[in-house]
Amino acid sequence: MILAGYAESLLNFRGPLLAAMAKGGSQVIACAPENDAKIIKQLAKLGVGFLSVPIKRTGMNPIHDIRLLFFLYRTFRKEQPDILLSYTIKPFIYGFFASRLANVNECYSMITGLGFTFQRNKFKNKCINFVVSGMYRLSLSKNKAIFFQNPDDKKLFIKSKLIGKDTDVILVNGSGVDLNYYPLTPAVTTDVVFLLIARLIVEKGIEVYAEAARQLKKRYNNVSFRLVGWFDSNPSTVQKDKVMGWHKQGAIEYLDAVDDVRPFIAACSVYVLPSYREGTPRTVLEAMSMGRPIITTDAPGCRETIIDGQNGFMIPVKDVTALAKAMERFIVNPELIETMGQCSRKMAEQKYDVNKVNAVIMKAMGLIGEEAV
Repeated sequence: MILAGYAESLLNFRGPLLAAMAKGGSQVIACAPENDAKIIKQLAKLGVGFLSVPIKRTGMNPIHDIRLLFFLYRTFRKEQPDILLSYTIKPFIYGFFASRLANVNECYSMITGLGFTFQRNKFKNKCINFVVSGMYRLSLSKNKAIFFQNPDDKKLFIKSKLIGKDTDVILVNGSGVDLNYYPLTPAVTTDVVFLLIARLIVEKGIEVYAEAARQLKKRYNNVSFRLVGWFDSNPSTVQKDKVMGWHKQGAIEYLDAVDDVRPFIAACSVYVLPSYREGTPRTVLEAMSMGRPIITTDAPGCRETIIDGQNGFMIPVKDVTALAKAMERFIVNPELIETMGQCSRKMAEQKYDVNKVNAVIMKAMGLIGEEAV
């Protein structure tokens, strides 16, 4: 069983992994909130079943979370999974406790990012962080293995003693990327187009991007700064009025949320993600696979995707001036777009091929042998 906090992530981030598990002969059931018929149908095509579970990604209502715990317990008792793989905070905390009550044999967790409570210094967030860390410690201590997507998160969890001594700690290269689904495509090299795709929350660097775009627009009117994304229930969401204000002012082109990002990546010159922290940013991997240079931050999860000066530029977190300068380098030297984009594609092939990433995960879970890795 795979337990997730967001149904679409089962396809967008874990689809190739679920398909590989099913193809290898495992009976796979994916669990997430919502009950989207389209998602269920697509999972079925992969040979994967689906169960809806009442997880609310945000909020800490104890009554709701206790109900979730017992719902998961009853689900595990009924389905009797041999293996549970969970990712994001609530799934692996409550999934683990329910699995212990239901005597599930093996539990695995995948740390795909730390969430906004770990990234903010406000007193309220520190209190929440204290509680969440304690729950992490209780749940992760008995996992058979934990998968991390960047070395910084791994070091933090080990230093904070959130992981049991007998738990295997495995570093993987993000979620990987399907190199065939995101093929190498020619980049736009005249009238340079920058693109950012993300949930519209502060920690993705949305405001940093908008301000850098506003500054550059004063000097380069023919350059485009595009933003694709969706408004989130996260407490740190960027308000819609602010985003639409940037759009009306001409600083950015807001293109709403989309189901398929490939046409937007194909129509851009350079991909930008000024994030504060990531597991490993999937959109960056997709852009790399399609041969786009990257501008991202010297932050956990982001810095691993950049060889500064080769496949793009790395900038400090929250630094509008540095971002504007990095984007301007592509504007005045458009020949960098093709050469750095080629480096991105090679890096995606060598490091982030989804088949290689999934083989490491499945081997650790005992689903394939050593020879398959």
